[in-house]
Amino acid sequence: MTGDSEDPNDDVQYHLEVSPDDVADSVLLPGNPERVETILDCWTDGDLVAEHREYRTATGTVDETPISVTSTGIGSPSAAIAVEELARVGVDTMIRVGSCGAIREEASVGDLVITTGAVRQEGTSDEYVREDYPASADYRVVSALAAAAEDLGYDYHLGVTCSTDSFYAGQGRPGFEGFEAAGSDELVDELREAGVLNFEMEASAILTLANVYGLRAGAVCSVYANRVTGEFQTEGDDRASEVASRAVAYLAAMDADVEDSDASHWHAGL
Repeated sequence: MTGDSEDPNDDVQYHLEVSPDDVADSVLLPGNPERVETILDCWTDGDLVAEHREYRTATGTVDETPISVTSTGIGSPSAAIAVEELARVGVDTMIRVGSCGAIREEASVGDLVITTGAVRQEGTSDEYVREDYPASADYRVVSALAAAAEDLGYDYHLGVTCSTDSFYAGQGRPGFEGFEAAGSDELVDELREAGVLNFEMEASAILTLANVYGLRAGAVCSVYANRVTGEFQTEGDDRASEVASRAVAYLAAMDADVEDSDASHWHAGL
C-alpha cells in the first residue's frame, strides 16, 4: 500500500458493485467496457467479478502479480466515481489505459503516449481541489510504463496530456452544423506550442484524485488520430493494454525492492 488511507469499506460499492475481496491493489482503468477483454488477453489468467452500468471489473494475475481492471465509461465524472469506489475498497494504484488524439506530429497513429502530467480542462477535478493544483502522474508509474514499453519494443512518448469534458468543442473540433466554440480555432495551436502531446477525457481527474488521496496513478493511451498529419486509425489497444499490465508487475517488483532496502521511496539506484 502506498498511502495512509483509512481501512477499506467492507460494503459492496454502489456503482461498481465490488467489495475488497473482488479487486487487487492495482487496477487498470480503460474507458470502454469492451477493452476489458483486450486487457484480459494480456494476463496469465482473469475472470469477470462485477458488471454494472459502464463499470465492468475483472481480476486475475500477470506474471504472478495480482491485477484488476475496471472500465470507467467516457469522461471524468464517471472515472472519478471509479477512483472513489476503488479507493474505498483498498486499491492504491490505478493506471488509465485508453485512446487519444495526438496534436504533435511526432506522435504517430499506433504509438503510445505515457502521461507525465495533465492539463485539467475538465470540470470534475475542480470540485475536489483548486484549479491550480497539478494533475501529475506518479513517478514510479511513469517509470514502470516506460520500462514496459521499452521491453516490449513499442514506440512511445512521454509528456503532458490535455483532458477535456468535450470530444468536440473542448478539443477544438467543430460541433453540429459547423458550430465553433469561442477560442476553439486557437486551442490546438496554443496547447501544441506549450508542448502538450495529446487530448483525451479522463487522465487529469484520475491523477488529481489519486494525488489528493495519497494514491499512485498514471496513464498510457494509444494514438488513434494525429491532428497534424490527419491520420486516423483505431489501433494500438493491445499495445497499451500489454504495457499497462506489465507495468503493474514492475511496480510490484519496485515495491519489493523498497521493502528489502533501507530506502524510504523507490529510486533508480535500487
